Amino acid sequence: MESMPMTSGTGLGAMIRTWRDRLPPSAAGLPVARGRRATGLRREELAELAGVSVDYVVRLEQGRATTPSVSVVASLARALQLSSAERDHLYRLAQLVPPLAGAISDHLPPGVRRVLARLGDVAVAVFAADWQLVWWNHGWAALLGDPSASPPRLRNFARDRFPVAAGPAHLARWPVTETDRAATDAAVVSDLRRATGRFPQDSRLAALIRDLNAGNRRFAELWATGEVAAHREDHKTIDHPSVGRVTVDCDTLTDGDSELKIVIMTAAPGSADETKLRLTTLAGPPATTHG
Repeated sequence: MESMPMTSGTGLGAMIRTWRDRLPPSAAGLPVARGRRATGLRREELAELAGVSVDYVVRLEQGRATTPSVSVVASLARALQLSSAERDHLYRLAQLVPPLAGAISDHLPPGVRRVLARLGDVAVAVFAADWQLVWWNHGWAALLGDPSASPPRLRNFARDRFPVAAGPAHLARWPVTETDRAATDAAVVSDLRRATGRFPQDSRLAALIRDLNAGNRRFAELWATGEVAAHREDHKTIDHPSVGRVTVDCDTLTDGDSELKIVIMTAAPGSADETKLRLTTLAGPPATTHG
């Protein structure tokens, strides 16, 4: 028996367009120009938020591209601020298997998005349970450099912290030091061990642990201790190319079952560091020559 054709309003391209049209730019943290006629996101805005080309968004919506990769679908789901059910539907429309229950999630729930939107220009980023960077704001990029120049797979704090090959860092573009580097190293490794208990079947986490154990002696030594803990707070000094040295408090909040890590950088109120931090936000991310 011949199957019924899918109606034009329920396919991959139509759903992307529907979700794009319903999301106001203000909800995505974008400025709203006077006289704007579009109530939802423009294609150019969705492309920028998802880290893909405008042409690719056009081809998806027109049905000329029908099999986006897992990373592209995950980025589109975050940019469109889909619910978990909508995200899973997007995966199926793209002929992909939705993330399994119990796997590490890169998805930002509505409650997390509301919190992020209310933080304003505070430098903030969100990492998955394996320290994979999944979201950052303008303030974060201005303070540490824009991570978008790096391949998505390499935007991982643990990989930067314990490199397995020579090369530049992919998250912080300028030198960053901590009050107690050894304690921070131990905290990150022990937090990853905790994640292996929470997500024992996650292949991305397993590959990360395998790579770092084999390629970084410091990580292997700390991993062998068996310590289990969470990384909560730190104090960092960034050698910023525009404003000089900026010392900030770095606090990490964890979101429930997904173990998303919301990392917030702030400076002491009324301090010179707070002034410098505001200046970085006003100036925007400085240009960088490596990525």
